[in-house]
Amino acid sequence: MRQIILDTETTGLNARLGDRLIEIGCIEMVNRRFTGNNWHNYVNPERRIDEGAKAVHGISEEFLADKPKFADVSAEFVEYIRGAELIIHNAAFDIEFLDAEFARVGLGRVVDHGVTISDTLKMARELHPGKRNSLDALCDRYQINNNHRTLHGALLDAELLAEVYLAMTRGQDSLAIGVETPREAVPEAGMEKVSTKPVKLVFLAADAEERGAHEKLLAGIDKESGGRCVWLTPDKDPDPQTA
Repeated sequence: MRQIILDTETTGLNARLGDRLIEIGCIEMVNRRFTGNNWHNYVNPERRIDEGAKAVHGISEEFLADKPKFADVSAEFVEYIRGAELIIHNAAFDIEFLDAEFARVGLGRVVDHGVTISDTLKMARELHPGKRNSLDALCDRYQINNNHRTLHGALLDAELLAEVYLAMTRGQDSLAIGVETPREAVPEAGMEKVSTKPVKLVFLAADAEERGAHEKLLAGIDKESGGRCVWLTPDKDPDPQTA
């Protein structure tokens, strides 16, 4: 199963009023393992950045001036996400911006490219009703170190979200849930696969001396328990006083 943990940064909060994407960060997982095949780009939004947004992510118009426009990276991005499950925190926000960018370059919508979308904010609210479920709050809850996160950044936030997602869905590794790929098909690094071939067992019978010692031990137990030793032969006549 191929999953892409995705995060974006934008010029503001409202794509319908013309706010644009300025950064996209993606972390790839296959069968719940990081592959290193990540995708990250800054994007020139061709408009000013709201001061409130700039205070959150620290990205300026000057920094983005020489970065590619979304149209320049759109084909590469679509091929990267095609057919994957996108895992996004507060997915409605990011997808609205991505859909707006896709529409500008004639690519339809994100879901038109064979992707499915999972929202970790919705998942967190179901798991932790009534609690704070921001990315920072989830990092605290699952003991994921985010001390280096002083400003938002799409790639950094995607990395943190990937760790949060794995922590939230850890039960999916169990046999009760089931996994598409058998565990032996993806062995842990440095671990040898255990052979499942039948093993010939060796049977060692007790000799006369050992059987005698065993009977003596059981007799002692029987005496101490008032005739209640359950390991003695079942045809032993019960003591009429204890039966």
